[in-house]
Amino acid sequence: VQFVESGGGTVQVGGSLRLSCAASGFTFSTYAMCWVRQAPGKGPEWVSISNTGDSNTYYADSVKGRFTISRDNAKNTLYLEMNSLKPEDTALYFCARASFLSVLGGAARVEYDYRGQGTQVTVSS
Repeated sequence: VQFVESGGGTVQVGGSLRLSCAASGFTFSTYAMCWVRQAPGKGPEWVSISNTGDSNTYYADSVKGRFTISRDNAKNTLYLEMNSLKPEDTALYFCARASFLSVLGGAARVEYDYRGQGTQVTVSS
């Protein structure tokens, strides 16, 4: 299982970036996938989840309305469109394969078994 993320960079507050994650080594279309970020000195935080089957998507409250997750199963690629970026969005972003996904009352909990190396996003003020 491998992931290669790309699209990170440095942008000003209010800017946009589109992250991509090319997956290989497993049947991409049959797995829920997620984007996770980790800021310096903090633990990992899931940002967005793309489920398979029902095709539902989920977002952390901190990015809801600004980020959009999508996937192209034909290309084995996961995307994250990020708009209206804020300094607190600065982090290493990586994609991961979900090994467990639970949604109760609209709140999602996800665990992952494989992840990529990540791509750095820096938002400057």
